[in-house]
Amino acid sequence: MSVLSLSHIGHAYFGRTVLDRIDLDVEPGEMVALVGPSGCGKSTLIHIAAGIVEPLRGTVAAGYRRHAMVFQEPRLLPWATARDNIAYPLRLAGIRARERRARAGAAARRVAFDAVDLDKYPAELSGGMRQRVAIARALGVDPDFIFFDEPFTALDAALKRRMQDLVIDAARNARFAALFVTHDLMEAVRIAHRIVVLDVAGKGIAGQRMLPGEPGTREDSDVFAAVQAFLKRDPLFRHIHDVNERRVA
Repeated sequence: MSVLSLSHIGHAYFGRTVLDRIDLDVEPGEMVALVGPSGCGKSTLIHIAAGIVEPLRGTVAAGYRRHAMVFQEPRLLPWATARDNIAYPLRLAGIRARERRARAGAAARRVAFDAVDLDKYPAELSGGMRQRVAIARALGVDPDFIFFDEPFTALDAALKRRMQDLVIDAARNARFAALFVTHDLMEAVRIAHRIVVLDVAGKGIAGQRMLPGEPGTREDSDVFAAVQAFLKRDPLFRHIHDVNERRVA
């Protein structure tokens, strides 16, 4: 049984259609990478799936217990410490202070965030550290589904790889499913079980490709070879790097 099912999703901004006839299912424990040309509606679709945006048409059926979301920007509270940012959703859920502190510390350890930095404020943290806090905040609520909206776009290549490894390890250990929006095909091949490609004009799913093996087990050479094969020989990825500035991301 799917943990997320999108059926006939359609959406428009100011009368202009940005998504139409989107059908997508995510299975338990599955990491699905959502890719497509810039402006094809990837972020709009994940916001609809997460319940942030109400679709104009179609339905979203969630079969998970609890979800979390990691955005492109960490979106941390500037007046709160790293520990308090991680614990913030737990506070909203009415969890007692002692348990919040323990669970925030445990979530920080899962993303290799140093305990000595937990009492620092976001302005005192590097970009990578802030994104670790954002991931720890998502993990702290013990979700069985996480939405990732291009979370590593602003990071350099080495740091992006470390963040990808954190997500791969966390997903393997916690067994959560995820929908991961990215414009980076190399990232998609590294972290996902399946790649779903949006139509260049947002008119449904153009196609999908299953990836061999499990995330985290693929050699770098295999990842590179898969990406090159997609770009050079697979027509599904022909427009993957197109840019349409008139459409919504």
